[in-house]
Amino acid sequence: MALDGLLIHFLRQELSDALVGGRVDKIHQPAREDVTIQLRTRAGQRRLLLSAGAASPRAHLTAQTAENPKTPPMFCQLLRKHIGNGRLAAIRQPDLERVLYFDFEAVNEIGDKELLTLACEMMGRRSNLILIRDGQVIDAVKRVGRDMSSVRPVLPGMDYRMPPPQDKLSALSSFEEIAKRLQSLPEKRLPDALLGGVQGLSPLLCREIAGYVTRGADHSQKELSGEEWDRLRFFLHELQRRVEEGTPEYTAVLDAKTGKPVEYSFLPLRQYGAACLSRTFGSASELLDFFYDERDRQDRMRQRSHDLLRLLVQTTERVSRRMAAQREELAATADRQTYRLYGELIQAQLYDLQKGQSSAELYNYYDNTTVTVPLRPQDTPVENAQWYFKQYRKACAAEEKLTSLLAESEQELSYLDSVFDAVSRTTGESELLEIREELSEQGYLKHYKNKNKMLRPRPPLSYRSSDGFLILCGRNNKQNDELTLRRARGSDIWLHVQKASGSHVIVVTEGKTPPDRTLTEAAELAAYHSKARESGQVPVDYTEVRNVKKPNGARPGMVIFDRYKTAFVTPREALTPEKV
Repeated sequence: MALDGLLIHFLRQELSDALVGGRVDKIHQPAREDVTIQLRTRAGQRRLLLSAGAASPRAHLTAQTAENPKTPPMFCQLLRKHIGNGRLAAIRQPDLERVLYFDFEAVNEIGDKELLTLACEMMGRRSNLILIRDGQVIDAVKRVGRDMSSVRPVLPGMDYRMPPPQDKLSALSSFEEIAKRLQSLPEKRLPDALLGGVQGLSPLLCREIAGYVTRGADHSQKELSGEEWDRLRFFLHELQRRVEEGTPEYTAVLDAKTGKPVEYSFLPLRQYGAACLSRTFGSASELLDFFYDERDRQDRMRQRSHDLLRLLVQTTERVSRRMAAQREELAATADRQTYRLYGELIQAQLYDLQKGQSSAELYNYYDNTTVTVPLRPQDTPVENAQWYFKQYRKACAAEEKLTSLLAESEQELSYLDSVFDAVSRTTGESELLEIREELSEQGYLKHYKNKNKMLRPRPPLSYRSSDGFLILCGRNNKQNDELTLRRARGSDIWLHVQKASGSHVIVVTEGKTPPDRTLTEAAELAAYHSKARESGQVPVDYTEVRNVKKPNGARPGMVIFDRYKTAFVTPREALTPEKV
């Protein structure tokens, strides 16, 4: 877990500066293990989020708003009773433990002032929120009975005990003390020795330190060279300097392919290399707020789009199997000319044939050879000729029909691929809603009904080029049609990645000629918002909108165009989307 004692140290300072002295205004419990406390401070209203979730324990200021249950949970009612309208007096962190204590001055039922403490313990699956008065537990968001933990039960009326201390040195200790502790663990690799012997470091930070010290070498700390010990001294000194001077660099690393948050820390992270992108933040709260909100949003989107992706995969497999059968049937029609030849040869040499023959050696006057022609013994020679002509006509009709069906199936596969690509690039529930409606209109979703009438479709992505031209990008097939066929004007520039599914991109020219730099930026966006996003050089076709047409009966997003040019670009979102 990246939320280690050192990051909590910076977080405590930040929260103290922003919240201490503030008065509690509202308390909510939007989820079973999450509590939000809104405080009135001199700087205005601030919302504090405390979470005891095993996968996301944290405490920070948040700008996000969550839907609250109609009936507040019992722990929420308890907090309202005891610290509602109370004043936050202090925020404490013992040593570098992963615990923050929020001290509230409140007034009880009989009007006496009292001091209550809300403990936010951020320790993975043992995380908890505990309300304490005079050293006794009033209640906790997660009650821990003796059957669950004989070492540290947490139940109303029991004495509160801090989490058991670990036999570790503080990360702020002198290097000599830390080096001595590490040397007492000779068989352990450096990351494990740091984690087991130094307080305040997360596994992430231990790996970062070890990567800097050993340059990627995987050996135990007893094998460290003198130069490596010097690098360890330097890194720990810089770490302590950041703490003393209060100069953290709040950094989140995001997966380079999906954009999903991976980890975060109070200093730059180098261990992920080119596999991840880095993003910096001005405060610990901004970092944590972004990290968990974005991660939860992507997880939620993945869960809600799972049924659509499964439907598209199953439909694609079904269409592929149908196409394979159609190709086999089409291959069988390749012998149709043989049927015609046999019919003609029989008809030309009827005088040599009799009923009851199973085959005949007939002269082929086309190439002066002899051909063995199979015959139906039960039919007369004339009936055999008619049968072969009939098989020829059936094969010709089948070829024409199968060719048409294969073309339709290929268009359907291309359409399903475009929808799959749109689903994989969705960033909000409204986009999924539009795609569901589109699939319902196309007959893939039966009896679909929009139950969320309040959720409005999001507008197309909007960018501003370096030369000031507006660039619009469709989020899905319906938006692609809306942009290209209705919103764009004839002189605007239309772009689309070549031979792959992706967004329609429009450069709004307003009658002007856009420079090459704008076209390049638009082409990069078209490649980025497409199935070819992970490729190196991507061909992007572009032309004026007047050259783009939609055939009658074509599926959403499908168009044809002519008089175009092609640019080869590297996919990237070089421009920042404008807020609409």
